[in-house]
Amino acid sequence: MKFFPLVWTSLWRKKARTIFTLLSIMIAFLLFGLLQGINAWLADFGGSNANRVYVVSRVSQLQPLPTSYLHQIEQVPGIRQATYMAGFTGFYQEKSNSLVAFATDVQTFFALYPDWQIAPDQLAAMSRTRAGAIVAAPLMHAFGWKVGDRIPLRTSVMKRDGSADWNFEIVGTYDVPATPIEANRILINYAYFDEARLLDRGTAWALVAAVNDPTRSAQVCAAVDAVFVNSANETVTQDEKAFVQGQLRQLGDVSLMANAIVAAVMFTLLFLTGNTMMQSVRERTSELAILKTVGFPDRAVTALVLIESVMLCVLAAALGLAAAAAIFPVTAALGIAGSSLPLRVVVLGLAIAVALAFVSGLPPALRAQRLVIVAALAGR
Repeated sequence: MKFFPLVWTSLWRKKARTIFTLLSIMIAFLLFGLLQGINAWLADFGGSNANRVYVVSRVSQLQPLPTSYLHQIEQVPGIRQATYMAGFTGFYQEKSNSLVAFATDVQTFFALYPDWQIAPDQLAAMSRTRAGAIVAAPLMHAFGWKVGDRIPLRTSVMKRDGSADWNFEIVGTYDVPATPIEANRILINYAYFDEARLLDRGTAWALVAAVNDPTRSAQVCAAVDAVFVNSANETVTQDEKAFVQGQLRQLGDVSLMANAIVAAVMFTLLFLTGNTMMQSVRERTSELAILKTVGFPDRAVTALVLIESVMLCVLAAALGLAAAAAIFPVTAALGIAGSSLPLRVVVLGLAIAVALAFVSGLPPALRAQRLVIVAALAGR
């Protein structure tokens, strides 16, 4: 620590260069934190609740299934309870305020999703309010809504009266503390939605069911699909992990894209920091030679250069990751990820910063170690 002032002064020898390098590293690790944070949340989300299975069309997940399948699914051995999910994507006031409304049997839905928390009296009120809605807590906060408000949603799903405007009364709110990424939807009564819409009546996007024994979910999935084999609407049934991963694959390989972007940024950053450290050592050749003259061993001079590189990279990375952690809660409001940056992403980011510092600082450090005092002082 007694050499800290020396290293700190060397780091700020060229203030403009140091500031721009710090900003470049900060932005790189801000990007790293956001991308890898979203990637980590999606990976965690895709691995939950093996006791739920999803039934969709074998032809395409965009093709709806008849809700009459629900009774047959409930008769399959191993199925405890099931319901349907339909709905629409719309917007509130402005197109940028995109929202997803799930139409379902709300009582059964919350029984299938016990991790979704709602007050019992609000759930009961939903049964009494045909055009009622239960809204995720983050959405209530984002739009300033409260229980009792009526919210108009505009969508492409036409009503039988020819209107595309759907109005709902908020009767309750829910939250999902274990996986905040899921708290981004509006739940409405399927009976009301199906009666009011013009097209695709009596159908649903998917049917979701709870199995008695999660270890036998594969056999139950096969049994469900066997019921509808050779029917007009054949099905494919998957546990929740496989279903969510399939949904993500429709958007592309999120993990591959995130890793590719981060790798490209870090590769560029390696050359930037390496060039900065090389210039810094080249400008201080005579100063390093004086250090050797007054008794600093070669290893000490090498260590000083490496410590300078570590300080530059780790300080900037810490600031970038702190900025990512501060911004990350926005992803929860957008329904992309959770409300906090995963700790493992921060630890990985700092480890990469240290590795980056050593890789970019080692060549100039070795150059400083090999300095010949006479030649360096002579400017050769």
